[in-house]
Parts: sequence; C-alpha cells; structure tokens
Amino acid sequence: MTTSENSVHTTGELPVAIVGAGPAGLSAARALKRLGIPYVQFERHSDVGGIWDLDNPGTPMYRSAHFISSRDKSGFYGFPMPKDFADYPSREQILRYTRMFADEFGLRDAIHFNAPVTAVEQGPDEVWRVRTATGETLARAVVCASGVTWDPLTPAVQGTFDGEIMHSVEYVDPSLFRGRRVLVVGLGNSGADIACDAAGNADAAFISARRGYHFVPKHTFGMPSDQTEWLPIWAERLSYTVIRPVIIGDVSRWGLKRPDHRLFESHPLLNTQLLHHLQHGDVIAKPGVAHFDGGEVVFTDGSRERVDLILFATGYRMSIPYAPDDYFPWKGGRPQLYLNAFSRERHNLFGLGYLETNSSAYTLFDRIAHLITQYLDDQRHRPERARRFEALIRADHPDLSGGINFVGSDRHAAYIEVRAYKKYLRKLQKRMDWTEPSPGMFDAIRAERRDKGVLDISG
Repeated sequence: MTTSENSVHTTGELPVAIVGAGPAGLSAARALKRLGIPYVQFERHSDVGGIWDLDNPGTPMYRSAHFISSRDKSGFYGFPMPKDFADYPSREQILRYTRMFADEFGLRDAIHFNAPVTAVEQGPDEVWRVRTATGETLARAVVCASGVTWDPLTPAVQGTFDGEIMHSVEYVDPSLFRGRRVLVVGLGNSGADIACDAAGNADAAFISARRGYHFVPKHTFGMPSDQTEWLPIWAERLSYTVIRPVIIGDVSRWGLKRPDHRLFESHPLLNTQLLHHLQHGDVIAKPGVAHFDGGEVVFTDGSRERVDLILFATGYRMSIPYAPDDYFPWKGGRPQLYLNAFSRERHNLFGLGYLETNSSAYTLFDRIAHLITQYLDDQRHRPERARRFEALIRADHPDLSGGINFVGSDRHAAYIEVRAYKKYLRKLQKRMDWTEPSPGMFDAIRAERRDKGVLDISG
C-alpha cells in the first residue's frame, strides 16, 4: 500500500497515520475527522475493539473482566455508555460500546484491518514512513495508539519450578484452574480478579503480594465510588478514613500487608470480592516470592506452598516495537512524553494511551486527542502558534502529580493525578487560545453519517 492508494490523500496533503484501532486510536481518529485533517489508520486485527476483543491476538483480557471505572464516568466525550449497561460494564459491553462508537462516527472507513505496522521512521525531510507487510505509507505525523497491556513483564525468580508458569496476558478462562493448586503473583486489579476466578475453581488458591494496597469499595452509599472525583484529594482521603473501618476493616486479619503508603500514592484496588474470598479461606494471602524449590514456592517469610500453576499478574511494558528506541526516552518501561503524549525528540510523533491514572481513560483520550489535533491544525493554518507550542514541548516540565508522592515503582513512572492533569490541560489551552472539549462538538460528524443514510445506533 502506498499513499497514492488512499482516497483520503486526494487533497495532496500527507495524512496523519494512526497505529491501532482500539479505544485510543478511535479517539484520535474522531478528533482528526472533526477538523478535516486527512488520516489513515492501521489495525493488526480484523476489527475494532482493541484489548476488549478476546479474538485479538495478544489481548490480556479474560472472560470475567469488567471495566474498573464506572459506566457514567467512562465513556467517550459526547457519547455516553447506554444506561442499560451495568454500573461497572462487562468486557462484552465495553467491546459492543467501542464498536458502536466506531460505527456512529464512521471511523471504519479509514482503517486498514489486518495490517500490523512493522516500522515507522522519520526522514531528514521530517516525512514519516509507515511500513506494513503490504507496503509503505508516507505521513506527516504518527499517532502511536497500539496499546500498553500486551508486552508482559515477568520478574526473574531464583530456583527451578516443576509446574507450569504463565503470565496473566495468557489467561482467558477460569476452567484453567480446575483440579489445580494455583498461585497468583501480583495484587493489581487484574491479579485480584484472577485470584477470585481461582478461588471459585481451583483446588487451592493463593495470592502473593510484596506490599499492601488500599481497597476501595466499588459502591459507596449505593453509588459507584468514582463519582467523588469532584472532591479534592484531601476530602476523598478523609471520607475513606471514615468508610474503611466500617466497610473494609483491617486487611491484615486475612494475611494481607497493611499499605505502606497513603491512598492514591499507588493504584487502589476496587475489588472487595477478593476480601470475601480471603475471609472465607477460598484464597490464602502470602507475602512476596523468595525462590522456587521444585514443586514448591518459598515465600519471604520462610513459608512454603505446593502449587501446580504460577500465574504472574505483574504488569506490562509500554512497548512501541515499531518505533526506534531513541525516538522516545524510556524509564521503567514507560515512554517519557510531554503531557504523556508528545515526543520531545521527534517532530509530529505522538503517543495516545501511554499514561496511568486514577480515573477513566476514555475521556482523557479525547482530551489529549483534542490537544494533538489542534496543534496539527495550527501547523496548517496558524504556524506561528504551532511553533510556540513546539517550544513548550521542548522546555515545559509540569508537575502532574497533584501533590501526591507516588510510590517509586516502574508502573508509576508515567502516573498522573487526573485533577492536576485536567487542570493543566485547561491552563495550556487557554494559554494557546485553543478550545476545550464542548458539548455538541462532534454533532457534525453524526449529521454527515445520517445524511448518508447511516442510522444512529448509540441508543
């Protein structure tokens, strides 16, 4: 495939290339389409949906997965999730919603499916060359939106283990655990979910965690807990100190460590179901793994357990294998980007989705995509303002922590506090005289689709 084969290039302007058609890539596509910026999109799978499609090779998704943020906080901007979805939608609902989004805004038209990108390279002329198995496409910019949870991070452990070892990226169905003694290593939200699956299916289930975590109930006073984002951090922490003794209690009673950090300094666990299984002995909590010894695992407290299967739920690297490493500086397996989105090393190289936060990702994708596309539009129509922003990309180093002292793990190298992030984006947009996302901003795309006879299926 070459640029001459793409109808979006009839204006003579090189397109923006988007790598990936999961939620982040679709957000970028809609933002570009709104401003009439030509683009082309590449997706290695046969359909949109990203990790939420179990048929997508390399997805970390499992059948029992649910969205970790609530329905009403989690949709794309101007496209809320249907009210008949669960408070915390299932994997199937999120996949259906993502495909509804693509159809509603006509985003499939510019996607090349079954087209994995093998390399992106910028020439001396600053033109990008995007290579796939079928050819090369020239582009003015590249948006990397290929996902952050497919390159598994598995720690090295001393000793030899006689049973089976796998990473959570390979886990799909709880039938895997039947008739086995299972150890889940890692207590992020995925590890907690998978431990609950093991609790109901394995002969014995254990979970190993090196540190303690704060548990936050998914509902408080009958409402999803993330509805309190409007509160300042100190108020959320205060409410938690009141609620925790009543709803959560002392987790050390069930073998878990007490947190060694304050709430929000690490990602909290929204999984009180795990506490239920710990309280009933369906899962046994263990400390960190010291070493393997044949058919047994030895833990840091000297205790041992015989297990058949070890499943590492120990996270992922945010890999971008199709881009040279020196296009991004890396820290702890995370690309270091201005505002977690703009490469400081290469002109018109962007990353969408390369952030960790304590809030819904989809609306943040839209905010970042809105920022990227206004910058690209300025390059065409207001080059002086674009150059002003380029100076910020090089020199601006804002504190996006919101005053939170995040724990010093690799995962938190790209962590942001959502209130601080949104506040800074608003400040930046005002400084650049750019618009903020506003109600109805995508209505013209919808109207165009309806004029062509495409029904509104958003419900």
